[in-house]
Amino acid sequence: MNSHFLKLLFLLFSLQLVAQTNYEQEILQFQEDLNAEYKNPEESPLTREEQAAFEGHQFYPIDSTYRVVADFKRFKKPKTIKFATSSGRIKLEETYAVASFQLNGKTHELTIYQSPELRKTEEYRDYLFLPFTDYTSGVETYGAGRYIDLSIPEGDTIVIDFNKAYNPFCAYSPNYSCPIPPEANDLKTEIKAGIRGPQDH
Repeated sequence: MNSHFLKLLFLLFSLQLVAQTNYEQEILQFQEDLNAEYKNPEESPLTREEQAAFEGHQFYPIDSTYRVVADFKRFKKPKTIKFATSSGRIKLEETYAVASFQLNGKTHELTIYQSPELRKTEEYRDYLFLPFTDYTSGVETYGAGRYIDLSIPEGDTIVIDFNKAYNPFCAYSPNYSCPIPPEANDLKTEIKAGIRGPQDH
C-alpha cells in the first residue's frame, strides 16, 4: 500500500470525523436551546415551581441514522385540514407537501403542513410544520406525538432530522392548544431520536 493511498484514506477519515463532530455539536446546540427556552419565564410552558426544578429534557442518544433526506413532492392544490387539538379546538393547516424516505428498512411517507396565518408574517413565511407519532408514542415519548420544524427547501428533497423532534407545550401544561398529528402521519416504526418523556406529564 503506497503512501499516497494512505494519505488519502487518512484525509477521508479526518473529514468524516470532522463532519460527525460538527453534526453532534449542531444537535447538542438544539438541545441546549430547547432547555433554555423551558427555563425562560417568558417562553416556558412550565409553572414557576417547575422551572425552578427543571434540569433539562431527556433525549435519545444522537443518531445520524435518523437524519433522512426525503423526496419532497409539493401539492399542486393544497387542501385545508382541520386539526383536532389537545384543547378540543380546531386548528387549520394547509397540506404543503409529501415527504417520502427510507428508514429502518422501510419506506415511509409524511405529510408536511403550512399555517395560512403564519405564512403572512415575514419571520414564518417559509415555515413548515411536521407533526408525527410512531411506535414510541405513549411508551417512551409523548403519547400525542412530537413535532419537527422545517423550512421550505429550494429543490425536490428535504432533510428531516428526527434528532430535532420536540414535544408540544401541551405535554407540560393544559393551558395550550396543540394540534394532534393525523393518522396519516403515524409512522409504523420506532423513532428513537429526539426528545423523550416528559416524565410526570
